[in-house]
Amino acid sequence: MSQFNIEEEIEEIAGGEFERVPVPTSKLKSWKSFLGMYAGEHAAGTEFVIGPLFLTTGVSAFDLIIGLLLGNLLAVLSWRFLTAEIAVKYRLTLYYQLEKICGKNLVTGYNLANGLLFCFLAGAMITVSATAVGIPFNMEMPKLTDTMPNGMTWVIIVIALGAVISLIASKGYDTVSKAANWMSPVIVLAFLACGIVALSQLGVGSLSEFWNIWGEGSEPFPGQIKYTFWHVVIWSWFANAAMHVGMSDLSVFRFAKKASSGWTTAAGMYVGHYMAWIAAALLYAVYLKSPEAQGLLSNGEAPTVAPGPLAYNAIGVLGIIAVVLAGWTTANPTIYRAGLAFQAIVPKLSTFWVTIIAGTLATVAGLFPAFAMKLLDFVALYGFILAPFGAIIVFEHFFHKQAGIVKNFAEVANLKFNKAVFFAWAISFGLFYFISVQFDVFLSFVTLPAWLLCGVLFLEFTGTGGVDIYGFGNRKIGITCSGQSDIQCLDR
Repeated sequence: MSQFNIEEEIEEIAGGEFERVPVPTSKLKSWKSFLGMYAGEHAAGTEFVIGPLFLTTGVSAFDLIIGLLLGNLLAVLSWRFLTAEIAVKYRLTLYYQLEKICGKNLVTGYNLANGLLFCFLAGAMITVSATAVGIPFNMEMPKLTDTMPNGMTWVIIVIALGAVISLIASKGYDTVSKAANWMSPVIVLAFLACGIVALSQLGVGSLSEFWNIWGEGSEPFPGQIKYTFWHVVIWSWFANAAMHVGMSDLSVFRFAKKASSGWTTAAGMYVGHYMAWIAAALLYAVYLKSPEAQGLLSNGEAPTVAPGPLAYNAIGVLGIIAVVLAGWTTANPTIYRAGLAFQAIVPKLSTFWVTIIAGTLATVAGLFPAFAMKLLDFVALYGFILAPFGAIIVFEHFFHKQAGIVKNFAEVANLKFNKAVFFAWAISFGLFYFISVQFDVFLSFVTLPAWLLCGVLFLEFTGTGGVDIYGFGNRKIGITCSGQSDIQCLDR
């Protein structure tokens, strides 16, 4: 079978989404298509958990409100000037772009890690929905410090939800994604209603009263660290690090007519990652004043962070529905994405079965509340692991001429495993993870240094003055591509 036929077959299995070819002009979309998508995707189940978790860190009102403003702005700028800029230049998926630079075998490892992390994230969303479904059954809710399932009712609900979500993701993603877009306004309105009701329950009628209640924050809950202004800024910037500086959303913005479509991510950041986080935090603030929460705190225990009861106490049945929908609409596309990552490893396996496998893993993860209760830490780790791979693409795009390297070197040199990429990532990851653990440095604080170091090391290891990792150098020996000289290759 020729290479063309192989790629054609992969394309057919993957659903004809131009996985291995640039998106044609006829399929490009305007900025309006991305506005609704980002607003819907980032007002999701995670927000019901992240908002309350900020309170458990004892963050002050100023640090949260202003820190989120700045951190989310930095995220939008990363999407606009890095991700969207490169996406409209090449119009390739992240996976295929990486394959050209890293080689197929190295990308297989990346896909496996990406797929597993997606499964864990989807599992956290199944956990979120389960806290709402469990309310009519008087289910014991997981505590902040819980890692294991806390009862048979919990196990049954999670397995049932996981099975339904997985089947829907495997058979009708197009329908589900359209439904999610219709449901997202309901979820956004539910967040807004929760915030307004929570302010009323707290007796807040003015900004000064709000400040008096929240003020300078508090001591962190047991097992949590104290968040400052810079914790909030850096964490909110890199909450989606894998998507923007990690270049995962190349797969999204390759359909954009112009790079300016990257500005639409602001809809997600300031609706979901600002308004929704703060609204969810206010829900938790109401709960903390309850006798139950005060009793736990007096015993030195962390009160429950369960989105279902929090939303139900604020807006009743609508709250339950909103939490279920938010978790479901987030878990569905996340399981689908995990399935695509696995399918890139085993392309001949059908979309149905890879999605079922991903859904099963997500359901198992959902049984363990730790993925949701430690979501701040998990999201930080997720970005830290995957983001440096995006630096490879960014640094090659912007600095390949200055560094004197051949673009898409693995493709040009017919490499299946680009050692320069692997060592650049391994050194940057290992060094800064060691610093984080050894000196107790907040992981999100070292994500940017790790990303920068990975990009610099990649240029150094691959460039003319770099380490001869391959045993044959790069530009110095006159590599040719498509009959062109190495100098011409640089301008490809």
